[in-house]
Amino acid sequence: MANNIYAKLKAVVGSERVSALPEDRIAASYDASKLQNLPDVVVKPKTTQEVSAILKIANETDTSVYPRGAATSVTGSAVPTRDGIVIDLSLMNRIVEINPANLTAVVEPGVVVADLQKEAESRGLFYPPDPASAEFCTLGGNIATNAGGLRCIKYGTTKDYVIALEAVLAGGEIINTGRATLKHSVGYDLTRLLLGSEGTLGIVTGITLRLIPKPAAQTTYFVFYKDETPAIQLSMDLLAKGILPRALEFMDAASLRAVRNYQKDFDMPDMAGSGLLIELDGEPADLTKQRSQTEEIIKGSNPIMMMQADNKDEIDKLWAIRKALSPALYSITDKKTSEDICLPRDKILPILGVLKTIENKYHIPVATFGHLGDGNLHVNFLVSTPAHQAELEPAVDELFRSVIGLGGALSGEHGIGLTKSKYLPLEVGPVEMALMNQVKTAFDPKGIMNPGKIFPVLIHHKNTKDTKTP
Repeated sequence: MANNIYAKLKAVVGSERVSALPEDRIAASYDASKLQNLPDVVVKPKTTQEVSAILKIANETDTSVYPRGAATSVTGSAVPTRDGIVIDLSLMNRIVEINPANLTAVVEPGVVVADLQKEAESRGLFYPPDPASAEFCTLGGNIATNAGGLRCIKYGTTKDYVIALEAVLAGGEIINTGRATLKHSVGYDLTRLLLGSEGTLGIVTGITLRLIPKPAAQTTYFVFYKDETPAIQLSMDLLAKGILPRALEFMDAASLRAVRNYQKDFDMPDMAGSGLLIELDGEPADLTKQRSQTEEIIKGSNPIMMMQADNKDEIDKLWAIRKALSPALYSITDKKTSEDICLPRDKILPILGVLKTIENKYHIPVATFGHLGDGNLHVNFLVSTPAHQAELEPAVDELFRSVIGLGGALSGEHGIGLTKSKYLPLEVGPVEMALMNQVKTAFDPKGIMNPGKIFPVLIHHKNTKDTKTP
């Protein structure tokens, strides 16, 4: 990078918040995908005006920029793809306002999701989106990928709570989309367009969110079966009876086995071939009725074991089984690859059958878990040998083709990033792809915004380096 660009960035944010030191560049070179590529420089703005000034410099010099939050992306969304500037938004971390009268919150993109949830709940309010990484992922990243999480079945995803955005475009223009009102029907919905755009259209610097009253009570069940079919059927039976849980979390035999081996003190039956965590919430009187109906349906499904909890400590113990899953799988292999496919609920059993076929065909162990209520499954290929690595790409390809054939989607909440971009044409047709490219060009004529993400071919491809594993 030319020295004059570095000097211009330094003039915007000061010498302490811009760095070309190797250690800072390395720290900003990768995300949870384990892909890596060094940027030229890392800059940490604190205000929208600073972001605007940085993008003006980048645009004038044709320099690529890569927005970065907590870097929890497993698809490479935060990884630089060629030389340029990483814009680290972690210092823009203020909860600007929580307004109980309007049931809204205004936050900056670097706010950690769990911090907002705790602050809202301390005021009797509730921010429902709950990604598994909520304790450290940021709201800017959630906006970029339209993150989902554990409570989508009842409460929806990030997009259902974002009512207005402030964002900076590639040329440094500051735009405001939406309004701080629950209803807004004025022109094109630019707010929704930015949601899930993975930093390719602009950088979000201000977020207005809808909140709801905090549910008064909750109850949680963990139910175990000998195989997968009754767990899937139970989830559909609950919904068919008009019971809408706030969580329906599925774990297959391999997932349960991993957790059991990772943490020996969990009380789970050794013979369990599947588990279903069910959580209900609402007003106490309504919850009493839901509990009675739910327990009747569970007993009719002939589980081999059922655990139930009402108070926070007991509920946390049940959730600990589910939350131990990610570290448990990483204890098997740190090279696991996770795909977050999404299907209609009645296609869950068929795709589980496909996964068994893929596992046997390619000889890669597979552990599957996820959010049954919204059909979002996390398929984990437990790659631990060179033979597994050699077979991974055809196994993933077969999985994605099967998902699309069953009417599903390539991603429910992780986004496309780098790792899934070549598969995008499986789901998105050529006319739709052309429209997306036109939108990208309208927002970012020079193609400097997070280049290489989402699309299978780089728009305005120049000086591109291949990303590499560490």
